[in-house]
Amino acid sequence: MTLIALGLNHLTAPVNLREQVAFDSDAAGMAVHDLRRQPGVEEAMILSTCNRTELYVSVKAGAELAPQEWLSRHHQLTPGKLDEFLYRHDEDDAVRHMFRVATGLDSMVLGEPQILGQVKDAYQLAREAQTLGASMDRLLQHTFAVAKRVRTDTRIGAHTVSVAFTAVRLAEQVFTDLRQACVLLVGAGDTIELAARHLADKQVRRLIVANRTLENAQDLAGRHGGYAVSLYDLPQHLAEADIVISSTAAREPVITRAMAEKAIRARRRRPMFMVDIAVPRDIEESVGELDDIFLYGIDDLRQVIDDNRRSREAAAREADAIIDLQVERYMAWRRALNVRNPALDMRQHAEQYRDEVLAKAQAMLARGRTPEEALAFLANTLTNKLLHHPSARLREAALSGDMDLLHAAGRLYGLSDSEKLDMEG
Repeated sequence: MTLIALGLNHLTAPVNLREQVAFDSDAAGMAVHDLRRQPGVEEAMILSTCNRTELYVSVKAGAELAPQEWLSRHHQLTPGKLDEFLYRHDEDDAVRHMFRVATGLDSMVLGEPQILGQVKDAYQLAREAQTLGASMDRLLQHTFAVAKRVRTDTRIGAHTVSVAFTAVRLAEQVFTDLRQACVLLVGAGDTIELAARHLADKQVRRLIVANRTLENAQDLAGRHGGYAVSLYDLPQHLAEADIVISSTAAREPVITRAMAEKAIRARRRRPMFMVDIAVPRDIEESVGELDDIFLYGIDDLRQVIDDNRRSREAAAREADAIIDLQVERYMAWRRALNVRNPALDMRQHAEQYRDEVLAKAQAMLARGRTPEEALAFLANTLTNKLLHHPSARLREAALSGDMDLLHAAGRLYGLSDSEKLDMEG
């Protein structure tokens, strides 16, 4: 089988294409099950975040194109539309890619920690869908261990940042004193949770959390001194916000142009700053065309993020060195799966000899021979059968001076030095 990592991310594809191939959490379980059912696909996992959609699969020979064809077909895209945006890694390169993704080395924010949790979620989803075999299950366990070691042994996680932190930092550049700003957070997932923490640290004047499930919004707002509203009431509260940060799993925009136009009129043209860090996008793209609204998308954060990246490049090189070593260790284990263990053949032959000799000894008893005679036959015959081929090969080695084989036989059979000397003589 061939291990393949196939996908697109923030470096290879624009956000409008990334949102077309994103999988929401409700659909991902059925999708990975469907992917596993494709001819030639033996194992499968889907990782889908705001910055990437990736398929990790093990396929039989001849099925190498199956994942790419399935991805286009599943999202009802024109054949070939994704070709120039996709990357593909095979075997050890696929392992290295997974390790780098899980450790944050392939993220927009270098070293960001949230991606590891997203990989763990994808793994759990694949396990529940029963789409993993021993090979990929072992790979994921190895991945989590590598990510932990990189975090422990390098400074890649120092001064932790995230897309949420970057959004807050950008807002701070626009509103010099966030203590005078009202901030509206749309969503209640991990990204919004992180944004809420950062904003609470900045002591924003007012914090509003809007979410489809009001209880989740109330829980998040309560922990950070905010006010919760239902997503359905968002239009009534939008005008209150100086800053909007949105990250939901909605498939359609939750803030439309009409809503934004109404809000800006109610604010009497006081500017609004919006950051949309969702994929698919939460805020209609045309909102950015309105006067007095400054809309930033996930790809617009890159300049702010690049400033942080330079401070982490040395740690990233150390992390890559650790990853290279761990890739080889995993691939050695994977290669061993395809090598037949001679111990299994040896045991199979021994059990075959045992059954043959035992049947003959039982036949002797049935013919009236004594138990002592049957046991003696059993012991002598079985010993001769088991040792015949090894003894013949060792005699040949002694005559030819093949000392490597003689010493290997000594280690294999656990012989003492004197016994080995006797054997060689």
